[in-house]
Amino acid sequence: MTAHAVTLASVRGIDDASVHASVDWLLRVVGAEHNMWTRTGSFLHLIKARLDVSHEGWPWREGNATWIEPTAHTLVALKKIASHYRGPEVEKRVRDGEQLVLSRRCTDGGWNYGTPNMLYFDLPSYPETTALALLGLDGVNDPGVSQGLDVARKFHAETKSSLGKAWLQIALRCHGKDVPTPAEGAFISHDLMLASLELLGHPKGNYKLFQVGGRA
Repeated sequence: MTAHAVTLASVRGIDDASVHASVDWLLRVVGAEHNMWTRTGSFLHLIKARLDVSHEGWPWREGNATWIEPTAHTLVALKKIASHYRGPEVEKRVRDGEQLVLSRRCTDGGWNYGTPNMLYFDLPSYPETTALALLGLDGVNDPGVSQGLDVARKFHAETKSSLGKAWLQIALRCHGKDVPTPAEGAFISHDLMLASLELLGHPKGNYKLFQVGGRA
């Protein structure tokens, strides 16, 4: 929620002490698995998952493990506020967070909630988390992003999830990819959050708010 508040402040052109305090808090928070014991266990192959724990990332709540969704939302927030924030720490955390997202990509090319492999079995990716990962990777030039976009287009054509499709539309458009225009009179959800995302992802919607430097 703090990341969303920082993104909203950036979109509205607000740059005050409270926003800087929120950014400071985001910079202090790291995933719980980024500690000496977990990194040592990973190095010694004691963790039964293909998981790079050398990067920090962000958890849902302070003290918890890193996941793709909060990391992606925080990356969007920090990229949008970076030009108004002095010091190298924002840039450092953004680059490290991007590397974490890339390292958590599933073997099928997309992303799930953050664990691509468990007990040495590859796990599949999902539409919504693939879309969010791609938003967090806006501006990154890496083959993993290109492969992820291919998966996102496939998900967009096939998924039955309205929430997944809405995030996929936003992510694909932010990366400059064509998305089929919704049919005239297409159903809009009665759920306020879902309807807002669907409208943001519309060809005439404000999906650029999620892009680096995007303004209304």
